[in-house]
Amino acid sequence: MNDGPLIVQSDKTLLLEVDHPAAVECRRAIAPFAELERSPEHVHTYRLSSLGLWNARAAGHDAEQVVDALLRYSRYAVPHALLVDVADTMARYGRLRLEKHPTHRLVLVSTDRAVLEEVLRAKRIAPMLGNRIDDDTVAVHPSERGHLKQSLLKLGWPAEDLAGYVDGEHHPIDLVEDSWSLRPYQRQAAESFWHGGSGVIVLPCGAGKTLVGAAAMAQARSTTLILVTSTVAARQWKDELVRRTSLTGDEIGEYSGSLKEVRPVTIATYQVMTTRRNGVYRHLELFDAHDWGLVIYDEVHLLPAPIFRMTADLQARRRLGLTATLVREDGREGDVFSLIGPKRFDAPWKDIETQGWIAPAECIEIRVTLSDRERLAYATAEPADRYRLAASTDAKTPVIEALLDRHVGEPALVIGQYIDQLDELAALLGAPIIKGGTGVRERQRLYAGFRAGEIPRLVVSKVANFSVDLPEASVAIQVSGAFGSRQEEAQRLGRLLRPKVDGRPAHFYTVVSRDTVDADFAQHRQRFLAEQGYAYSIVDAADL
Repeated sequence: MNDGPLIVQSDKTLLLEVDHPAAVECRRAIAPFAELERSPEHVHTYRLSSLGLWNARAAGHDAEQVVDALLRYSRYAVPHALLVDVADTMARYGRLRLEKHPTHRLVLVSTDRAVLEEVLRAKRIAPMLGNRIDDDTVAVHPSERGHLKQSLLKLGWPAEDLAGYVDGEHHPIDLVEDSWSLRPYQRQAAESFWHGGSGVIVLPCGAGKTLVGAAAMAQARSTTLILVTSTVAARQWKDELVRRTSLTGDEIGEYSGSLKEVRPVTIATYQVMTTRRNGVYRHLELFDAHDWGLVIYDEVHLLPAPIFRMTADLQARRRLGLTATLVREDGREGDVFSLIGPKRFDAPWKDIETQGWIAPAECIEIRVTLSDRERLAYATAEPADRYRLAASTDAKTPVIEALLDRHVGEPALVIGQYIDQLDELAALLGAPIIKGGTGVRERQRLYAGFRAGEIPRLVVSKVANFSVDLPEASVAIQVSGAFGSRQEEAQRLGRLLRPKVDGRPAHFYTVVSRDTVDADFAQHRQRFLAEQGYAYSIVDAADL
């Protein structure tokens, strides 16, 4: 037995003792191939998965390095079967390679003829392939490059894509680092992406993913298509690019519900790109409207299915995905890997916080009790209606008022799911509300007023979950959410994590009805907080 910080278990979980002197060194060693699942106070849980091991192979790590790290840091003997499985799983990556060919343009090459024969006989694979060139090589229809990678991954034989990228139309873009500079992890993230060609960068909300995108654009120096979650996000991207790069406003186009500008750098919303008329996604032609050298996917974990399908045809373009969490509630992380690219860089939330780049956060759940009348209504309601009843209880209102009184003078957000509940709260608190029906111009006005300190409180619906930069917000009160979504919890907490000028911590409150599905869903969402290392406390509303 060694005195290592790691316990390697046969179910492919790795337990890391955080307080061990070698914990930091161990974490760096296992981070390329093990996915962090939970990071509470003392023991962090990582998991080995096929996707994680293939990610490591794509980043240049081999099975020998993985096995060596496990053996070196494990406190107990590592299960032999697990080591064999690691080696076998990683060996599956790269037996099939996509390469350029002088005559056939794109070919699938195998170092293992039996594997090639196996995939050639798969019904979904055969239509994507052309003629057999020799025993180990078969032609591939260039338009099927992405679809083939997607299908091979599902068969368990991920292809190494060595076919390269077109440069796209040249367009000069430089970072203008006069009054600022890239943080070390931002520079490392951009370099990791560029070295790999395509892939995903995972950084906490507030850690400056937009600047990583700008750095990638400066390296590509080509026309760029940026896909974002909303028109407000599009305009924030434009403002940031004008401020941080050599680009002018005239070089950046907005492609949204209200504007259809195609320029050397074009920022489009997922919503307009996936608008369908008569069964046709007519705006997806934007993908082909320019000779893009780079495509950036903001909040890549949210990619809608039509964008996945179109991205399959964009494999000759460099692709960068940006996200705070690769959790997809539909389990399509494999599609992100095969179509956008492997994870190129990941920084744990707590690491970035420790370095002072994002604000520390205090997470508190406050439990309220339904009135007798509400309890009876809840007990007799249809299951589909129970969450709304529990989440919208009047018992939450005095708690919200008490919390805001506690944080007078601090910029605060009240966040919820149900518009009628939010309308009532906005009227009671005398605060403006931002919801789906709020126009883009009005949203921008309210966000600007909040940033300037003219509006101390905002009531917001789920439209504020994504890509909204509110660095001043230091208090968030969550009154209802999307049925226990960890993804949503990440985004809502992320609204608070921009560093505060005075160094004060952020306060993230969730008001929950006990003995209801509201509490059940809150417990599921709290998994995200625990997984990221945030301790949270639970208090009774009566104790406020």
